[in-house]
Amino acid sequence: MTAKTTIYLDNSATTEIHPKVKDAILPYLEDLYGNPSSLHAKGQEAKKAVKTARKQVANLIDADEDEIIFTGSGTESNNLALKGIASKNKNRKNHIITTKIEHKSILNSARWLEREGFKVTYLDVDENGTVNLEQLKKEIRPETILVSVMFANNEMGTIQPIKEIGELLKDKDIYFHTDAVQAIGKQPIDTKGLNIDLLTLSGHKIHAPKGIGALYIKKGTEIDPLIHGGGQEQDLRSGTENVPGIVGLGKAAEIAKDNLESNIDHLRLLGDKLEKEIFKNIPDLILNGHPDNRIPGNVNISFKYVEGESIMLMLDCEGICVSTGSACTSKSLKPSYVLDAMGKEIVYMHGSIRFSIGTFNTEEEIDTVIQKLPKIIKDLRTLSPLYNEKEFKKK
Repeated sequence: MTAKTTIYLDNSATTEIHPKVKDAILPYLEDLYGNPSSLHAKGQEAKKAVKTARKQVANLIDADEDEIIFTGSGTESNNLALKGIASKNKNRKNHIITTKIEHKSILNSARWLEREGFKVTYLDVDENGTVNLEQLKKEIRPETILVSVMFANNEMGTIQPIKEIGELLKDKDIYFHTDAVQAIGKQPIDTKGLNIDLLTLSGHKIHAPKGIGALYIKKGTEIDPLIHGGGQEQDLRSGTENVPGIVGLGKAAEIAKDNLESNIDHLRLLGDKLEKEIFKNIPDLILNGHPDNRIPGNVNISFKYVEGESIMLMLDCEGICVSTGSACTSKSLKPSYVLDAMGKEIVYMHGSIRFSIGTFNTEEEIDTVIQKLPKIIKDLRTLSPLYNEKEFKKK
């Protein structure tokens, strides 16, 4: 029996390791195993590799090498950004502004800070998932120390007005952090031009391994560490460096920068085709997220009268991997808090599916999804009381 070929359309959750990234990592799992803090030859080999990777990551986001701090994940970087800024500045300011649709690592860090005595404002978003700049302006107070707004949402891909927020905060004594995990490699990002003080990125979203991330910290930004120890990473993230992971992230960043425009074109072409054909062949659905201003390759659609989990499982039976939302909350059967914040009807929230296209997807794979999905939706709707009630009323 021939094994079924997998069509992987869950690249917002994680990506496969790029072959060139794997090749770059392997020597550091074999002969080049030194500790970067060691002064002997083996250690200096590793130290040089970390320095090269730091430069590669910095080049991707128009930063300086010494502004890149390696961490264990995007989640850790987000925790370091919020808690580190709050801790360093707690004696002079205590107010933070973020949004209702941030990644859980931001929202739960913000709630933890509230328990520690900080004040947090959670901004609303409109029906497309976009932050209201006027509300942001109104919520800024003399005691505001940090604004954290994600670059692009992990569920429905809407890109936030990062440039406008950077301009708004430019001459204020307020730090600006953005979680750019979903935008890296899919959008040109210029930290200096955007007036960003802190930026989060993660390796496994751009074809590097899991367990490695980075935080850009602009020169002059005062921040306390979360992890104390031997003083690695400018004393901001102690612990022996994950050299293979760092090398992998560096190589992935280099590839992402070299292929940025072609990758954006590729993702947009396949995403637009998938969206167009789904809407052409299946009734009673809505697109979640901004129709135009979202990261390429993210297609989040709600199918009325059916459960997203059922669609996902039926597609999985056909060898097609998708998500009902973000991977970090997929174990929960609760409707998406992101779609809830956007004011979506409950009947649509339960039927949301996120197709997230990646670098290695092909047009033939998209054609297969387009071919199989209408029948799956039709079959599931025949089991839906709400759908059958609607059909009965039409007769």
